[in-house]
Formats: sequence, structure tokens, C-alpha cells
Amino acid sequence: MEEVLCPERTYLLSLGSRQGNAHLHWHIAGLPSGVPYERQQFHALMTENGVLTPAPAENADLARRLRARLAGPRSCPESR
Repeated sequence: MEEVLCPERTYLLSLGSRQGNAHLHWHIAGLPSGVPYERQQFHALMTENGVLTPAPAENADLARRLRARLAGPRSCPESR
């Protein structure tokens, strides 16, 4: 995800509870570049501050790019 989207930072979260989720799952949230510091950290994860709603075609394109990255060379020049 980092090599495809080149985020400012990446948040890894395990959200939920035993009452709500009977399994373990992780959320990988990339913070876009250019987000002011005061809007990073927990602020960026609060839905009351807005959520991204990409169109189905955008989601399909992102999925294609992620699959291609998993199968091939790095695509982000800043990658480690």
C-alpha cells in the first residue's frame, strides 16, 4: 500500500471487540501527503472529520494497482 499510494504516514489498526467481531482483522490507513500535522494522528481517523468515498471504478483501479505491486517491482521512488 505504501509503495502504491506513497502516503505521508501509515496507520495500522485493529479495531473492534469480542462482542462485535469474532475474528481479528487489521485496517491499513494511509494518510495522504500534505495533510497538516494538526489533522493527522487520531484526528485523521475520526469519521466526523469526513471520510473518503471513492467511486467503484476508483476502488477497482486501486485494487488492480495493489495486485500489480504485489506481483512486480516497486513503484514509488521514495520506497525503502
